[in-house]
Amino acid sequence: MRFKGINNHHCTNQLIQIIITGSDFLVLWTLLPLAIRYIHHSYKWNDDSTRIFWLLCTFSMGIAEYFFSSTIHERQVGAGSILRRSTMLVTTQTLLSYLMLRAVHFTFRLGWQLLFMGICMLFIIILLRFVARWILKYMRKKGFNLHRISFVGSDKEIQRLQEKIINNPSYGYKISSNYASADEFASMLDHPDDLVLGDELYLCVSRMNRELIERTANLCFHRMVKFYYVPIAKEKLNLQSVLIDDMEVMGTYSSPLEEPANRLIKRIADVLLSIVFLIPTGLLLPFIVFMIKRQSPGPIFFRQERTGLDGRTFYCYKFRSMHVNNDADRLQATKDDPRKFPFGDFMRKTNIDELPQFWNTFIGDMSIVGPRPHMLAHTEQYNRLIEKYMVRHFVKPGITGWAQVTGFRGETRELWQMEGRVDRDIWYIQNWSIWLDLRIIWMTVKTIFKHDKNAY
Repeated sequence: MRFKGINNHHCTNQLIQIIITGSDFLVLWTLLPLAIRYIHHSYKWNDDSTRIFWLLCTFSMGIAEYFFSSTIHERQVGAGSILRRSTMLVTTQTLLSYLMLRAVHFTFRLGWQLLFMGICMLFIIILLRFVARWILKYMRKKGFNLHRISFVGSDKEIQRLQEKIINNPSYGYKISSNYASADEFASMLDHPDDLVLGDELYLCVSRMNRELIERTANLCFHRMVKFYYVPIAKEKLNLQSVLIDDMEVMGTYSSPLEEPANRLIKRIADVLLSIVFLIPTGLLLPFIVFMIKRQSPGPIFFRQERTGLDGRTFYCYKFRSMHVNNDADRLQATKDDPRKFPFGDFMRKTNIDELPQFWNTFIGDMSIVGPRPHMLAHTEQYNRLIEKYMVRHFVKPGITGWAQVTGFRGETRELWQMEGRVDRDIWYIQNWSIWLDLRIIWMTVKTIFKHDKNAY
């Protein structure tokens, strides 16, 4: 019965993927007649021309699906991954269709028509992906397509993992068993038939307990259960595998942004987007100047030294949102901070005060997305309290960041808040992609229309 349940679960995911792949082909076949209608001289096509066009476009979609098929059936697939794979799917299909049609000497002009068809197809496929993702999440919340999971250990790392799963039922996980005592679980391994295991097992013990880790992994192999090892908090190291020739070593905090090509892509995006945002900022400037001067005497811009790339100091610019005071370089803004004037408070809540930082981005001190730069006093303070704090300076600071859009924006009254922010900044550094940047930008834009309670 155990193996049957696992196979049924696997078959369900396969069925979901087949349905989504089939819908991609249906979108293509729906758009092909419309594309043909707008191809120059398509009325001269004979039956062979039409068949070749349909066949090669469909064959191109098959190749694209092989490399970039949908992954929305996966439990924790992000919006950025959906956008990236959908874009690569359609781009691959469009380019292959054009190249293969040219390779068979298809003489009709159809480049622009294929491009516009690809744009329409991308929009429809992305829309269908997000609709399907919402349906899957809804079904999993209602108890369908559940994935059973087992936990072993009581360390805070595995407790955090449990809380993440429990607090988000849309992942579709059901806790099958929870062995808080690793010693009790070890004794039960002598009678494995008494153990209740799910489709996945997460073991969190000291890596010194090698025998227990190996026995648990072997049991999972025999039971066809996916095994995951979670290091305990005190032994958790941010190490990643690095190959030196054919030898594997472990290094700290590697990032895709170490590649020159990725840095160039990010820099080009920063320059283009900063220009886009600086234009409306210039148009708004007279109104902002008038309101600031009307409510608070002093300069229009607030300039503050902050810590940037590689720990270097730079001047970060903002529209001044507080009365001139002597604590600006020492104290964070609080919810009911008396230093704020009314229009300044409004600017902070709507992020208008951050607009001058697009100039910082344009000149290269900052990026659109990255860890938020902190005032020098906080860099000195938290560097003493958090061991990995300075790791966040391996990349340029950002106007917005992964920490800010995942609940760690604003004042950090307690140490755990800054620790959470640093953890998310490091995760961003290690997992950077242009798609992740686009996702963070979109999540930031949404806060303009849906007020963030931590924005003050």
